[in-house]
Amino acid sequence: MSLSPKKLLLSKWTSTAPARREKHFLVTSVIVPDDGSPVAEVDLQAVLTERTYRIGWRELNDQTRWVAGWK
Repeated sequence: MSLSPKKLLLSKWTSTAPARREKHFLVTSVIVPDDGSPVAEVDLQAVLTERTYRIGWRELNDQTRWVAGWK
């Protein structure tokens, strides 16, 4: 799957290995470095617990960990 950093904000993701009952996530922010370099990280918020995790946006390409959409 091709993932575009421009379409990440508010995208939905499902963890393939849920922890703490956190399975469904929403990208709540896209972090772009101040120096103008491309997107580096995203904030993922768990729908159930509202906890936020910061990960490298390319980690979402790992289909062993993440599936696009809520499944």
